[in-house]
Amino acid sequence: MTNNDIFKKLRVALMLRDDQIVEILELVDFRISKSELGAFFRDEKHPNYMECGDQVLRNFLNGLVIHLRGTKENPKNPNEVLAKHKAEIPKKENTKDRPEFKSSPKDPEKSKGDQKPKSFTGAKKPFKKNNAKATPKVQVVEKVQFKNGKNKKS
Repeated sequence: MTNNDIFKKLRVALMLRDDQIVEILELVDFRISKSELGAFFRDEKHPNYMECGDQVLRNFLNGLVIHLRGTKENPKNPNEVLAKHKAEIPKKENTKDRPEFKSSPKDPEKSKGDQKPKSFTGAKKPFKKNNAKATPKVQVVEKVQFKNGKNKKS
């Protein structure tokens, strides 16, 4: 796993925006611009892609510890910090405080998920008779006659 992969996963897991990452890096006196930071998150095939170095990742992790835990003089609760990040994420305009719609199943047996209902009314497969008197099938290979140009006399 590369440094870029680690950096991307941390960003997604902690729900951090670019400006928040810049602030975290400034906690350990490491300055980076948003455009330089954006280069780490680009596709590897993009011409402006840049590999995240060990120094950037190390400073980000050290700054993240200070950001989440605080300092000895001013300790913080990491859960409160993460909840604050989650609250800062803007809601999408399409949601509009709509109550979650969950339909109630009409048939209680259908709501059992993977379990098969007791009274199965679906289409049945046609019944096949086992006919023991039927002639065995002749395989196609046995029907082939090889003629290599010589006539046999029997």
